[in-house]
Parts: sequence; structure tokens; C-alpha cells
Amino acid sequence: MSRNSAFNYYNKDLRPNARSLRKNMTKAEVCLWKYGLRKKQRMGYTFNRQRPVLNYIADFMCKKLKLIIEVDGSSHDSPKAFEYDQRRQRHLEEAGFRVIRFRNKDVLTNMDAVLMAIDKVILELEDGAESGPPP
Repeated sequence: MSRNSAFNYYNKDLRPNARSLRKNMTKAEVCLWKYGLRKKQRMGYTFNRQRPVLNYIADFMCKKLKLIIEVDGSSHDSPKAFEYDQRRQRHLEEAGFRVIRFRNKDVLTNMDAVLMAIDKVILELEDGAESGPPP
């Protein structure tokens, strides 16, 4: 997707909020960033943290794979928050993103499993990109 394409998912209006969120990441987000996503640690792919996408700010995003990783704490447990997360995920998926979610607890207590799950999704996305659309 070129920078001048008709559909640009980057929302520059959310930049100030994204900057603030980067400065105030949760403990789980910091751990995933530090031990799993920064400096191309995941199979050589670049991830950005707190990235404005559509009308949302994704916790982590790999632009090349169109992969979004969300790290959810207990604030996502309420029915209202669950509904919002579902609607948000649907909008992101309709725009062509793959969204995966992890609980704070899982990131903090089982990082190896979280990283293996991320690697598995990356491999799936790579396989899909290589095979291309059916003839």
C-alpha cells in the first residue's frame, strides 16, 4: 500500500494520544515490547507500539504483516468493554488487519507461550502472503 493510496489507515489525529500511551505503557506491554517485539526480535519484523490505526490506537502493530497485537488487562472484562473490543476488532479486520489478543497475566507469567503464539501467527501470515490469491 503506497503512502498516497486511497485508503490510509494511519490516523494522525491520534498521535498525541499515542505518544502519551507510549510513555505510560502497562507493565505487561513493557515486558512484551522489551522481551519480544522491539528491535526486530520477532522473525525480523518491525513492530510499532501504541500505533494509531483507523479510529483506534493499537498496542502493537507490524505494518508489513498488517498484524495487531493487543494486551488486555482487567478493564476489558466488563460487558461494555468486551462489546467495544469486539466492534473495534471487527473494524480492524474489515480493514485487512489480523488482530490477536493476550491477557496481561499471560504476558507476565507465560511469556514463552505468548511469543510462540505470535510466531505461529507470523508464519501463517507469511504463508498467506507467499501463496497469494487463488487463480
